[in-house]
Amino acid sequence: MTSARDELAGLDPFDIFDTEAARLDRFFSSLDEDGWNRPSRCDGWTVRDVLAHLAGEELYNHACLDADIDGFYELLDHEGVGGGFDGFNEWCVRKRRGLPVEQVLDEWRAKNGETRRRMRALGRDGTLHTSAGPYPAGLQTFHYASEYATHAEDVGAPVSPQEAAERLDWRVRVGMFALEEQGAPIKVERACGRVEVQLDDDLTADLPPGEFVDATVGRLPAGHPLDARIRSALRCLA
Repeated sequence: MTSARDELAGLDPFDIFDTEAARLDRFFSSLDEDGWNRPSRCDGWTVRDVLAHLAGEELYNHACLDADIDGFYELLDHEGVGGGFDGFNEWCVRKRRGLPVEQVLDEWRAKNGETRRRMRALGRDGTLHTSAGPYPAGLQTFHYASEYATHAEDVGAPVSPQEAAERLDWRVRVGMFALEEQGAPIKVERACGRVEVQLDDDLTADLPPGEFVDATVGRLPAGHPLDARIRSALRCLA
């Protein structure tokens, strides 16, 4: 059986990451004040807050590229940031709420542009020094691209009909890979345009690809009928 990781071999993570960054940039560039203040799909965050999160997390991305994770944690200690990465994310947003949105957008563009250039230069098999230890740059780029695609949907950035099917396909493949990588206790197969999942040998579900992706990134609506145990097992990219 082909592994989920093998299915990623035909995808270029750097091109996908560039595409998702460009989508967000186009969307952010189109916003007026009302658009920036509109609630996003992230609980408690406006569209502007999502941008602040993206700009702030570049601090971690650059620490990985610089092999300076210790320095990253020392900075958080100095700033009094606790609560793990959730606390870090909230700090990033809070720190930028008083800044002009144009300044935050410029910060994100510059820092993310550098991240994408440096990740591409490392190549798929280059080593990135993450908080979990050394990790292939290509695989980390898939994680980054998935996050950007998720946040694009959080803020309502448009996806053209021409790219929707291909975009959904790579997101399903990345979700399957992440589940396999984490050793999630769930079997996942694609068949006839659906995603079939099986948990504990007897609990099963048959999902449309879009709902499978939403489950992997923790974006299924609260009232979705998917069994809570399957929902929990599928969440691997959020």
